[in-house]
Amino acid sequence: MNTPRGTGLPSTTESDIVAAAARLAAAQHTRTPCAPVRDVIGADDVAAAYAVQERLIAARLAAGATVVGRKIGLTSPAVQQQLGVDRPDFGVLLDDMRYDQDTPVPLSRLLQPKVEAEIAFVLGWDLCDGPLDDAQVRGAVDHAVAALEIVDSRITGWDITFADTVADNGSSGLFVLGTERCRLDEFEPVTARMRMWLDDEIVSTGTGAACLGDPLRALAWLARTARDFGQPLRAGQIVLSGALGPMAPLPAAGTVRAEITGLGSATATFT
Repeated sequence: MNTPRGTGLPSTTESDIVAAAARLAAAQHTRTPCAPVRDVIGADDVAAAYAVQERLIAARLAAGATVVGRKIGLTSPAVQQQLGVDRPDFGVLLDDMRYDQDTPVPLSRLLQPKVEAEIAFVLGWDLCDGPLDDAQVRGAVDHAVAALEIVDSRITGWDITFADTVADNGSSGLFVLGTERCRLDEFEPVTARMRMWLDDEIVSTGTGAACLGDPLRALAWLARTARDFGQPLRAGQIVLSGALGPMAPLPAAGTVRAEITGLGSATATFT
């Protein structure tokens, strides 16, 4: 991954990038949340934040992980309001972040988890050339599937700015996909409605339109942004397109289930 063309690190040094990445990596390794990294890289230095993310992902790839897709974050006004930010971001999905529905998720893997219900797109075609307009992006989707993203933060108390969450791989944790696959000629993401339960309590509701106005618009934003970073989206990759409603804290063991109209459900059990 590269920083986007035309940007640089105007006030952030390479040693700052290394220090911020080391702080987040230590929090992950010790299972102890750390102080925000904005004191090192600044609260709004987008290029620096993605440089930290790139360094962390490179270390995980060197340890044997494989990239399986991307996640788009901060697409829902409700989530933006929760975190005090005003623009989307992205993170990288790795193979060791995925759980099947029938595999319990150990809470020991997480620090401060919250859960979001999302529409995931699985790409059938690369998104690297051409205008990356609505028609091209829609045509590149092989199918959609209901998803749960378990977001997490290595930063104490979720005390994050935009730079903090970007550096922390978009506050990524884990994800779970449902089993029902729908092609876009039989499912329209923007009109979907979502309900999410924690055990028997509804903890979040929302719509496809809450995700940047349309989850496919979020996918188009990511396609262009990923290309600008020199790592375009590829066929076979999974894209978590963003929350359809507010995040729900996960305080203890339990079962989370999200239902999305026209797309089925996704379930995760936490132990």
